[in-house]
Parts: sequence; structure tokens; C-alpha cells
Amino acid sequence: MKANELNKATAAELEAKGAELTKELFNVKFQLHTGRLENTSKLSNLRKDIARVKTILREKRG
Repeated sequence: MKANELNKATAAELEAKGAELTKELFNVKFQLHTGRLENTSKLSNLRKDIARVKTILREKRG
């Protein structure tokens, strides 16, 4: 996910995307602990995407 794409989104879209990414992170963590996760880099990528969304959302609000 690119920051340019997120800058074009509205605050409501960013909040929805953040919620979606948080749910996906939960599912990936669950897969990791049950031993079904093959691509462990997905975990760190999701964390970074969530941070990007939160940062851009904070910039738009303030």
C-alpha cells in the first residue's frame, strides 16, 4: 500500500481501511500461533500499513 493512495482517501475511508487491516492482523496472528502461516513477512507488512493509515489520518485531522 502506497502513501500516495492513502493521501487521496477521505478520513472515513481511512478509518474503514484501518479497521479492515486490524482485523486482518488478528487473523494473521492467529494463523501464526496455530502454525498455518507460511509467509511471516505479512505480519510486519500489516503493522506498517496500519501505522501508515494512522499517520495519514492524524495528518488529515490536525
